[in-house]
Amino acid sequence: MKVQFTETILRDAQQSLIATRMPFETFKPVLEKLNKAGYYSLECWGGATFDSCLRYLSEDPWERLRKIKEACPDTKLQMLLRGQNLLGYKHYPDDVVRLFVRKSVENGIDVIRIFDALNDLRNIQVAVDETLKAGAIASGTICYTTSPVHTLEKFAKMAKELENMGVQTICIKDMAGVMSPKEAYDLVKAIKAEVSIPVVVHTHSTTGLGFMTLLKCVEAGADVIDSAISCFSGGTSQPATETLVYTLKQYGYEVDVDENICKEINDFFKPIRAKALDSGLLNPVVMGTQTDALIYQIPGGMLSNLVAQLTAQKKLDKLDEVLLETPRVREDLGYPPLVTPMSQMVGVQATANVLAGERYKNISKEVKSYIKGEYGQAPGKVSEDLQKLVLGDEAPFTGRFADTLEPSFEATKAELGSKAKSDEDVLSYIAFPMQAEAYFAKRDEKERNTFKYTIREV
Repeated sequence: MKVQFTETILRDAQQSLIATRMPFETFKPVLEKLNKAGYYSLECWGGATFDSCLRYLSEDPWERLRKIKEACPDTKLQMLLRGQNLLGYKHYPDDVVRLFVRKSVENGIDVIRIFDALNDLRNIQVAVDETLKAGAIASGTICYTTSPVHTLEKFAKMAKELENMGVQTICIKDMAGVMSPKEAYDLVKAIKAEVSIPVVVHTHSTTGLGFMTLLKCVEAGADVIDSAISCFSGGTSQPATETLVYTLKQYGYEVDVDENICKEINDFFKPIRAKALDSGLLNPVVMGTQTDALIYQIPGGMLSNLVAQLTAQKKLDKLDEVLLETPRVREDLGYPPLVTPMSQMVGVQATANVLAGERYKNISKEVKSYIKGEYGQAPGKVSEDLQKLVLGDEAPFTGRFADTLEPSFEATKAELGSKAKSDEDVLSYIAFPMQAEAYFAKRDEKERNTFKYTIREV
């Protein structure tokens, strides 16, 4: 049996460990090696990369993608997309979703891993459809979590629905690293019994389960697994690529990944990790094992945000109370999987409840929107008391929220005028208005200065 690998160093590994702060020029010299290592795909875009490029790195995320594609013509480039949310935290109109997907493919993406935070498949249909029309691989994604309403049977049924939708692979996305080896084995077996397309597994090392979980997934028939080059693996990142390659080859699996090239890639990133440790960008805490996630179901990134939020308010002593409150809020909201944007919404609300000394004294606008039905169908029953607090006697919206949104791309393009130099610029602005405008201004200033120097030289 053949097992293939998706390498996450260019996206989730660095997002999990150093908040996606690695500039293109830092990893540019190793792209040739990554291209030749034998990976099924390189995850390099989507998730938080877009926001970080504009906000922190002063990079055009579209140009970054094109440069990676130019350097890696032989390996599929992969991105993570939040369905109707794209890369943001709200639903966008269908015209925006379709153009964003199409431009992603035109600029170099080959595989789009598409998920909805609530596993509401209505919210990924448009993105899947456009991915297929654009000629890329649509990877339909199941957000894994445990709760009284999430069962093996429901996940397997969802996989079949995704296959019927036309996706070419099924991805199990275990964002918190809470999927045990037994659960993983049983789930992959159940899905493989339902579908005839490849199964991909994504997990994190947060709880220490990662290596065991992926091994059992392979034994159950998983076709592709996510991993990170070793010096950026472990902790809140993925299990190490080299360790998994070594282990699976010993068990007799066919693996295309070249261990010698992996060593060269890892040697390249070692000084980058050392520099991140010295500067404080890489906190050793996130490289450890956090078994509390097995109790609270909190992903590593969410835990980091809670710590930062409480530290900023000088209330870090309230962390244990917030951790206890988080699963209660999740239950009140109908057990949503704790993945972006739900993880942020649940965490912020849990913090607000603790700091106010009263549950739901202050309810965030995002949680109100969720209860109104603007994010999709809750997996379980939302607390009736909480619904009444937000909605009064009104009923929540039960349709597909994007159907209520008017097309907005052309209007936004006209509004931006000369500030946007391409359709990609307009999409950047729609996703992150403030960050995109700031980037456009910096880019224009740089171009003006370059022009001045050119004139002087002449």
